[in-house]
Amino acid sequence: MSTTGEKGPHTPDDYAPGDPSRPARLKRAVFFGAALLVLAISIWAIITPSGAEEAIGVVVGKISSWFGWYYFLAATLYLVFVVFIAVSKYGTVKLGPNHSKPDYGLFTWGSMLFAAGIGIDLMFFSVSGPVSHYLAPPEGDPETLAAARKAVVWTLFHYGITGWAMYALMGMALGYFSFRYKLPLAIRSALYPIIGRRIHGRIGDTVDLAAIIGTVFGIGVTLGIGVVQLNYGLKALFDIPEGLTAQIALIVIAVVMATVSAVSGVDKGIRRLSQLNILLAGLLMFYILVVGEPFRLLNAIVQNVGDYVSGFPSMTLNTFAYDQPTEWLDAWTLFFWAWWVAWAPFVGLFLARISRGRTLREFIAATLVIPFLFTGLFLAIFGNSALFLVRDGNKEFGETAMNVPEQGFYSLLAEFPGFMFSAGLATFVGLLLYVTSADSGALVMGNLSADLPTPMTDAPTYLRIFWAVATGLLTLAMLIVGGVDALTNATIIMGLPFSFVMFLIMAGLYLALRTERMKVEARVTTLPGSLSGRTIQHGLPGAPNWRHRLARAMSFPGRRAAVRFVEQVCRPAFREVAGELRRQGSEAEVLEGVVEENGLPHAGLRVPVGEGDEFRYEVWPVERPTPAFALRSVGEADTYVRFEVRLAEGNQDYDVMGYTKEQLIADSLDQYERHLEFLRVRHEASSRSNLPDHHPDAPDAHLPEE
Repeated sequence: MSTTGEKGPHTPDDYAPGDPSRPARLKRAVFFGAALLVLAISIWAIITPSGAEEAIGVVVGKISSWFGWYYFLAATLYLVFVVFIAVSKYGTVKLGPNHSKPDYGLFTWGSMLFAAGIGIDLMFFSVSGPVSHYLAPPEGDPETLAAARKAVVWTLFHYGITGWAMYALMGMALGYFSFRYKLPLAIRSALYPIIGRRIHGRIGDTVDLAAIIGTVFGIGVTLGIGVVQLNYGLKALFDIPEGLTAQIALIVIAVVMATVSAVSGVDKGIRRLSQLNILLAGLLMFYILVVGEPFRLLNAIVQNVGDYVSGFPSMTLNTFAYDQPTEWLDAWTLFFWAWWVAWAPFVGLFLARISRGRTLREFIAATLVIPFLFTGLFLAIFGNSALFLVRDGNKEFGETAMNVPEQGFYSLLAEFPGFMFSAGLATFVGLLLYVTSADSGALVMGNLSADLPTPMTDAPTYLRIFWAVATGLLTLAMLIVGGVDALTNATIIMGLPFSFVMFLIMAGLYLALRTERMKVEARVTTLPGSLSGRTIQHGLPGAPNWRHRLARAMSFPGRRAAVRFVEQVCRPAFREVAGELRRQGSEAEVLEGVVEENGLPHAGLRVPVGEGDEFRYEVWPVERPTPAFALRSVGEADTYVRFEVRLAEGNQDYDVMGYTKEQLIADSLDQYERHLEFLRVRHEASSRSNLPDHHPDAPDAHLPEE
């Protein structure tokens, strides 16, 4: 949008916090720090695999004994906070300006929600998880009815809403600060209310670096699982031998495919792969449901849902304190919670990237419900099918699924008709899930490594290619060290530091939402004064009467009327107000310009208030189709023009077209008084809590921008 006027300020823009035309810049400290660490660990693991395996094992043992309780508590607090935001008064806040609309339809959005947060590991653990929990449960006797009832429920718990709450926390924080505050779409932005502009310095670099390291290892686990799973699938289908050679080839192929997809961007690459994932995974589920034992499966699924819902509260904080199964905890709950934490910055940033325009309540509900419904159904169908085989006497299958988990899924498919079809479909779905995780990760890590001009801009191609290759190298290194076990142990280690950052993100988001709520309350407080001001006007000579009000409601003005309105009403009104404010010592200025989308003029008022705050009031021309009930339209066009009021926090969704100069002045002063009242309320609240009401290093730190 081009802007001209007395001082030519930057106009409201849906995306750009800066100049969209400027190139992305490399965050040198973040990129080189993360890259060197990943490469160093990879090379160390490849050169001395036994030493790396031993060192990783020692560190994991310490974390398990010292921080096991912390992982349980942290995961629970993340979930409680996310649910609180969804059901509270903050749930109506949008990830973006008030007038923003979602970029994607519900099906496309839901597909990307699911595919971004789940990889080929879903196939891996859908069989090995329930069978392992049945044959070697964390408590109670194995191979009993009680163990069978708990087996699938434990798997659902590890893939359930607790983990998705971590994604939701990161996604809503990043989307809120980026699209509403116009901050970079980066992890550091969520700390803005706490540390202010220092997010652009070393602290911010450290946070983003920690996010990238956790992400690399989190994705490495999924890719490592995918490699061994696909390797066995290719052996079953085409007799390709298992081993490191085949796994290296798979990593190279997947890195190439991930690079092509990541370079294509969200719309062309990741979006299409996500939709295809859902359709093909759904087809695979439906096939097993039909050719298996559908009624027995449906009974089991319903019972699993009941057991999950009723047992969830006790499972959430069950640390097994009195008889702790350490090996089981390390291999399952602690690993999964660390894995979710490690994936949280990557998936959260990606979810924010695709969720602009959604309310917090809508975003949280969809993130917790849509992917889990699909995931839970997938786990229940394949998990119960595997349990039925074991309980019906197929002990050999059970031992294979528990001890050689990459073979479990294909061994299950071999028990049903049409193995070549189902195994071929499973291999293709696994490859797509593998590529989706890799390309999404490369895209997000590239974005974290770069200073991007807008939140909707992607990192340069070379960065995405580098991170796709680096992730593949790390995956290979961990497979050499100790296979999937080494990857899971490394994830427990790398997820711990970022779990502390997530608590800071919770605090920053709550502070920002609380401050924004104060602004809403300030508007309510000043509403009686606004209404009384309107009432007084009716008694003045020449003031608009009820006929003028009726004519305005019945008219649907065209473009020429819109131009006249700006020239004859808006500009004179704002110039008078700005002149009076300047006479009283304020640095007010008039905003003028032309909207590129429709070529119509806009006008407004900007007033600095205090140190760092500013008041902004603009009338913005929007063309809309003329409604069918209109008695007449101006000219031959089938559209009319509305002038909607936009403040710093976005569109206010009311039309001032047809106001007189005095009415427009009155409305702008109403909003100005509300802004001053908000600053007063915020100052008093900050005084009561002994907190600074405005971070000295962060102008506008608590006020979302248009």
